[in-house]
Amino acid sequence: MTDTRVPSRVFPNASQDAESARDSVSTPQTQHPHYRLAFQDMDFLLREDLRPVRFQLELLKTELVLDEAKIGSTFVFYGSARIPEPSKAQALLTLATDEKSKKIAERLVEKSKYYDVARELAAKVSVLPRDERGWRQFVVCSGGGPSIMEAANRGADDVGAESIGLNIVLPHEQAPNPYVTPSLSVQFHYFALRKMHFLLHARALAAFPGGFGTFDELFELLTLIQTGKIQPIPVLLFGRAFWERVVNFDALVEEGVVSEKDLGIFRYVETADEAWDAVQSFYRERAEKEAAEG
Repeated sequence: MTDTRVPSRVFPNASQDAESARDSVSTPQTQHPHYRLAFQDMDFLLREDLRPVRFQLELLKTELVLDEAKIGSTFVFYGSARIPEPSKAQALLTLATDEKSKKIAERLVEKSKYYDVARELAAKVSVLPRDERGWRQFVVCSGGGPSIMEAANRGADDVGAESIGLNIVLPHEQAPNPYVTPSLSVQFHYFALRKMHFLLHARALAAFPGGFGTFDELFELLTLIQTGKIQPIPVLLFGRAFWERVVNFDALVEEGVVSEKDLGIFRYVETADEAWDAVQSFYRERAEKEAAEG
């Protein structure tokens, strides 16, 4: 035997099996839904008792997508889907018809500056070169929707970089914003698995003003760091005035439900430069500490 090479596989792959199944002879038996291959049977896959399988698939799919794209770590952006870019915020103010809507529009105008800040920060972190293994670090990752999320993906797009959008199926339509890299645009059904994927690769996180969804995502991360479930990462809260107005963190300490050191899990920032400097300082200090201990 002169050729010692062996085939990489001897079984057909799943695509070939699926094609063979479609070519089967049509009889009453083969036309019955139960005759379908399990992985081609949507009625079967959508059964209530297969929910754990759907969990697993939703977890695995995104992990494979990111690994195949050689994404080693991400810089995650949280923030409201209701804070428009400055020009659109001014339009909302113009359209306000009563005192209440005018006051809300004025506050949105104040916060609209963070659209530009998120866009600038995303551009800054998106120009890092690949590491020695060819993997990309601090890839911009957002929820894939509008407003602050759009600003993050847009900032990466400004410098010709790819970025991730982890979208979610909602009762009202939410299409991915046009700046998400199509091959890195993933849709979730389960909020829990989406939040897990936000954090699996996160090595820094920027939280801009937001509502229930932003609070949900942010406080889960704070809890994970507080309880030691994950190692600390830079957690940057943009807009100290907003956060201190809507959350009285000091009161939580005074009430004895969190410790004062827990407030060191995050830091307030206002600008893209301040945020990026904080991230670089965090990892520089960590490296110095590990070197001293090693």
